[in-house]
Amino acid sequence: MKTSNISVEEFEAIADREESHFFDHKAKKIDGRGIQKIAVAFANADGGEFVVGIKDKSEAEDAIDRWDGFSEIEAMNSGLQAVFDIKPAVNVRYELLTCDIAEGYLLRLTIEKSAEVLSTSDGRVVVRHGAQSITIKDPGRIQELAFSKGATSFEDSVLAGLPTELITEAPEVVKFLGDYSPKTDSLEFIINQNLVDYKTWEVRAAAALLFHPVPSAVMPRKCAVKISRYETREDDPEREHLAEQITLEGPLYELISQSAGAVTEMMSKVKVWTADGIGTLEYPPEAVWETVANAIIHRDYSISDDVQIYIFDDRIEIHSPGKLPGYVTVENILDARFSRNPKIVRTLNRYKEPPNKDLGEGLNTTFQKMKEFGLKSPEIFEEGNYVVVRLPHAPLATPGEAIMTFLESHDRITNRQAREITGIKSENLVKIEFYKLRDAGMLEQIPELKGPKSAWRKPS
Repeated sequence: MKTSNISVEEFEAIADREESHFFDHKAKKIDGRGIQKIAVAFANADGGEFVVGIKDKSEAEDAIDRWDGFSEIEAMNSGLQAVFDIKPAVNVRYELLTCDIAEGYLLRLTIEKSAEVLSTSDGRVVVRHGAQSITIKDPGRIQELAFSKGATSFEDSVLAGLPTELITEAPEVVKFLGDYSPKTDSLEFIINQNLVDYKTWEVRAAAALLFHPVPSAVMPRKCAVKISRYETREDDPEREHLAEQITLEGPLYELISQSAGAVTEMMSKVKVWTADGIGTLEYPPEAVWETVANAIIHRDYSISDDVQIYIFDDRIEIHSPGKLPGYVTVENILDARFSRNPKIVRTLNRYKEPPNKDLGEGLNTTFQKMKEFGLKSPEIFEEGNYVVVRLPHAPLATPGEAIMTFLESHDRITNRQAREITGIKSENLVKIEFYKLRDAGMLEQIPELKGPKSAWRKPS
């Protein structure tokens, strides 16, 4: 059994790390059944890391005082045996952690996502959900979990002929491991995280996507992000509407940041009418970030295409290659917990500032922030072999409310302006809104402006 000596700072980083979908820690008093339950929960979800021998924050304020090591290695045997008793067998790696100023050993378990539904010795099916390990009793949900286990992921594919050194010496992995606890070298990390086939030493696709400077150069599939700006509100834009297009590549952590930043910059150039007057195409930054991150992280990398982001005058559309995975549907996507690429998800979550929330939270954040920003809810649908998330630039307010808000700071409003601020594409439908407000005594048509130049105002 491997033993690693860690510094006080490394232990503090582990002890202060928040429990999540991918991480948990417990004091040494936890029994074998408790360890087995958490191991099964991680394996049934997306894998994770579990450290035994750390007291809860409620028991000690300082991190170093929460060290609760085993006095001897044999004391861990019952816990390890409980993990080995899981059927079918769980894929687990384990090591001991020591610290010069603390006594005893911590047990660190790294658990892979299982290919089958696992249960504890007493027959319970447990799944990790956020920071909790939850027992599932409903046969329907257990069946859904079984269906999701049948999905294979391209991230596990090996890239024949790719030297391991291109990953272990890549600047991105060096930067990432600079903040990683406990300290480890890059080769040890990619082996422990199953990012390389330890029998053949062939690099997995997940490692290239995460750390290679230009993944497209070594991947057999397209894996970049293409952002296109169309100067139109039409559903089917023409080539002449294309104003700008860029393609971004790089390790996933940087690719997410660069893509979200490029979308924001491109939006800042788009001038639109809003209820407050002429302005730029603005969205809540969190909504843009989470939607872009989800599209990049959870896409199907077996499909040779880039993530496509389209910026229109009245909406943003993010097209992520691949249909919804496993049992996930458009109807349950905000509640479902499924990851097509668990190695990618888990590794990104280990960054000092993770670009991804716990599974399922990202799109929920998008919906919440759009509402807080006063914009209509996102639309999620499948189109061909893509999952599309559409962020409409249309107010939550009714068309009539949006029109009257505009007239609080403007003396008149045209049909075109009303279309832009309400999100209505049809001139005739906007006319109907004007007529409703006229009949309610809230608007009048300006007599001298007729035809294409017609405009409306509040009654004089």
